[in-house]
Amino acid sequence: MFPFSPANMVTHYYTRLVYVFAVFCIVALPAAYGAAPETNRAPRDVVDQTASLIENNYFASDKAADIAKGLRQAATSGQFDRFQNPRDLAATLTSRLQPLDHHFRVTWSPPEPRSGGRETAQSIGPSLSLETLARRNAYGFHRVEMLPGAIGYLDITTFADFSFSNPNEPARKAADAALALVSTADAIIIDLRSNGGGSPNMVGYLVSAFTPPGADIYNTFHHRDSTDSERPKEPYPVPRLDVPLYVLIGGRTASAAESTAYTLQAAKRAVVIGEPSVGAANPGGEFPVGHGFFVFVSTATAINPITGTNWENGGVKPDVVVEDPRQALERAEILALQSVLARNPDSPETLETRWVLEALRATQSPPTGGTPLTDYEGPFGDAWVTQEHGHLALHRGRRAPWTLVRIRGDVFSVVDEPYRRVIFERNPAHRVIRFEVMRAGGPASWYSRSSSPVR
Repeated sequence: MFPFSPANMVTHYYTRLVYVFAVFCIVALPAAYGAAPETNRAPRDVVDQTASLIENNYFASDKAADIAKGLRQAATSGQFDRFQNPRDLAATLTSRLQPLDHHFRVTWSPPEPRSGGRETAQSIGPSLSLETLARRNAYGFHRVEMLPGAIGYLDITTFADFSFSNPNEPARKAADAALALVSTADAIIIDLRSNGGGSPNMVGYLVSAFTPPGADIYNTFHHRDSTDSERPKEPYPVPRLDVPLYVLIGGRTASAAESTAYTLQAAKRAVVIGEPSVGAANPGGEFPVGHGFFVFVSTATAINPITGTNWENGGVKPDVVVEDPRQALERAEILALQSVLARNPDSPETLETRWVLEALRATQSPPTGGTPLTDYEGPFGDAWVTQEHGHLALHRGRRAPWTLVRIRGDVFSVVDEPYRRVIFERNPAHRVIRFEVMRAGGPASWYSRSSSPVR
């Protein structure tokens, strides 16, 4: 022991501090990487292994060699040494690589060693299987519905995989069910604004639902030493070749979702609406780096037979630019309804289509002028009209009120049910005395102004 003195106390304190720091460097830092105790070369080892995986697997061998060389030079010069936190190292590598290929991505997951401490790929990642995650996400079909005016709407957030070997595979059945639900639609909108990609099999299958069998429109994937096609092994059995088709894209649309939009656009089969997409055209897969790290490497590049190129870097360019992504669906609905009217101007459904289109236009660009909304307020038998948030609200019994939007003059549409109209009538003194509720092609009901409503 040290003799007791102030100087010896300081020496003892710093000796213990150095000891604690040494233990931290030997044990704690390497543990963060799930590795055996080692020096600060851990980031360099990760970068070197990442470079090797890119060099050996990236589809363009010359470019792969240049990328790997640049990574190793940066590591040797110490550019990554300060990133002792594995999450920071993964983020830094991703930022460096993604400008070179938008599919490049480095991730890190805390190792979860099994008995004996051996780390395996199966011991890392989410506790739920990919199949479970796909099932809980309805295999990517987030919303499938018939919008007013018989406009089919498919909101697809990911492209789940299936093999074509079994027609009862859940992902394929989900696609068939979604397409069946909109099979009677007058026009169809496919929303890919929140779709980051997925399976080429799903891409080919969905594209085949709207294009002729045998059409030479599908992308070819070029690997280092082989090629394969996005053409489905079994196309959709009853494609709709003439239905007006619209595809929504945006700044979150990537990879396989971009392929869908690009293929349909190049084939002149769909109108693409929204903002330019991410620009990730080179598919691949994740490779284990070690220490809990994974790197996504593009093992192929897509080439479209019509354009002779793809959407890497520049992204898919929309035919109709809508800068605010929240307005893209409304714009697509208007274009779809206009197309339906132009194709079938005298069909029995024309009135409903026209009413829905007028309602959407009025919502987008409210008419100016018109009499004050206070003219319409008051009781009308067992109904009553009030103002709420700058709009008329029509109440009837215990039902949720209808919000009304003015189409023109005394003619209003029902928000969320634009195929309904509420038409107010005035007496010679210009006072509102009644209104009529009408459904396009359906019955009508009259409500006369009264002194007090029945509630």
